Amino acid sequence: MEFCTKLRATDRRLIQRLASGTTPGAHRLLSAVEECAEGTKLWCGVSVVMALAGGRRGRRAAASALAALTVAQTVSNGLCKHLVRRPRPPKDWVPHDEVEDRPDSPSFPSGHTAAAAAFTAAVLPVWPLAGVLCAIPAALVAVERVQSGAHYPSDVAAGAVIGLGSAWIVRHGPEMAKARRVHLPATLNV
Repeated sequence: MEFCTKLRATDRRLIQRLASGTTPGAHRLLSAVEECAEGTKLWCGVSVVMALAGGRRGRRAAASALAALTVAQTVSNGLCKHLVRRPRPPKDWVPHDEVEDRPDSPSFPSGHTAAAAAFTAAVLPVWPLAGVLCAIPAALVAVERVQSGAHYPSDVAAGAVIGLGSAWIVRHGPEMAKARRVHLPATLNV
């Protein structure tokens, strides 16, 4: 119980610090990045550019990233939000009107952050330069989710963990499944 109390206090401090300490220019940039990332538009667009401009490596990076994004979205939005059902941060924690323009869905975890982290982490081992470039908007998305009052910092951290785990599963899952494949006899006597 003490952990939950400390986590809530830390979440509140971080939300208030980011929400009140962001300059108008940074606020506009964060809002623009979030708008692009809404509905995974940003990541789908980046995938198209990588596939068209990056040759075989670009197509591999795009396919891996979209697969990881899909896993992350399924886990975060399709599973975790329905299990945890955490409400959004209180509106009085956020001293600007952007808090009025947030979803009504549960807060935990941040699906935007899960998608951004999954996409970036899946691109990085296939095409390191593209992965580093993807990390910039991914970090901005994570910051924006807290700054706007849409998520607690702990929601964003959980989304990042889900995203990283999703990228790991997409990268290593097939080889692990292949190594553990159980070979059944051609005929089973049932």
